[in-house]
Amino acid sequence: MNNKSHTPLIFILLGGLILLFIISPLLGMFLATTPAQLFETSKDPEVVNSIWLTLWASFMATIVFAVGAIPLSYFLARTNFRFKGIVNGIVDLPVVIPHSAAGIAILGFVSRDSVLGKVGSSVGLNFVGHPAGIAIAMAFVSIPFLINAARDGFENVPVRLEKTALNLGASPARVFFTISLPLAWKNILSGLIMMFARGLSEFGAVIIIAYHPMITPILIFERFGAFGLKYARPVSVVFIIVCLVFFVLLRSLAKERKSTDA
Repeated sequence: MNNKSHTPLIFILLGGLILLFIISPLLGMFLATTPAQLFETSKDPEVVNSIWLTLWASFMATIVFAVGAIPLSYFLARTNFRFKGIVNGIVDLPVVIPHSAAGIAILGFVSRDSVLGKVGSSVGLNFVGHPAGIAIAMAFVSIPFLINAARDGFENVPVRLEKTALNLGASPARVFFTISLPLAWKNILSGLIMMFARGLSEFGAVIIIAYHPMITPILIFERFGAFGLKYARPVSVVFIIVCLVFFVLLRSLAKERKSTDA
């Protein structure tokens, strides 16, 4: 009985240590940055431009690639086929491979000698060193979050509802847009938020595709290498605050949507 009664306390202590491990470095960074440094950094045009580029590239990557990711998630949730396990493994691959290796792979995919690069060059677009290339790199490392979340959402939609609608004469497209998609929307929205957030933090893949123009993670690295911790830390704090504001805002909107749906 005594062992059982102490178990919750042990779990709380262990969980508290993990939370302390997460909070302490961030708290130390915030405490070491003065309000004057934050104010000065927030007015720096290079910092402001890099933050806007980071937000915009991640947002575009999320929206554009969601067009294909959501149907793929539905297909994986509703279809059983021989190599489904392999396909699911491929979806998770960007999460497990080193992101510097991902950047090398993407560079070969979008370079001027590649098929995609030649198509881009034909319309005057060079993906390397361009926001479009940055968005592609962000999408590559973050899209598993959306696919997996959306797939889980579609799997939770009762198949009988879809079959009933089909039997009543609804087309597969109408069933998807009026039944499957609305019922799985909570998971999809969560996946979209996680994909967007993951794109904001990407460094390894992006730096190989585009050192310039600089997204904020690269700017932080550049300032740390050139000037040291004192100059990199304020940029880090400002960027964390911006990301936190966007993340909380998006989560709040998602929560409101869930409340409305309920």
